[in-house]
Amino acid sequence: MTTPPKRKDHPLSMRLPEGDIAIIDRAADLRGRSRTDFVREAAVRAAEQVLMESTLVRMSAEGFEAFVQAVSAPAAPVPEMVASLRRRAPWDKATAKR
Repeated sequence: MTTPPKRKDHPLSMRLPEGDIAIIDRAADLRGRSRTDFVREAAVRAAEQVLMESTLVRMSAEGFEAFVQAVSAPAAPVPEMVASLRRRAPWDKATAKR
């Protein structure tokens, strides 16, 4: 006798007010996603953020000293960012080319 394949998905059920469902459905539709895909993605993203906020980072004393020096050093200009900030905004009529 063969064993059935192990299920990879786990159901999750919620009770939500009609207004919440309407907002979720509207946002999912704007993204071209199903309600399930939209809610799953949003829940996973929120969970990842919480985990990142509460993750303890350990490093050696030498590593910490290198980190402190890196964040304490004066900022160096990034040529691509400087060039981007010097460009005129296309919607700025006063400086737009005629």
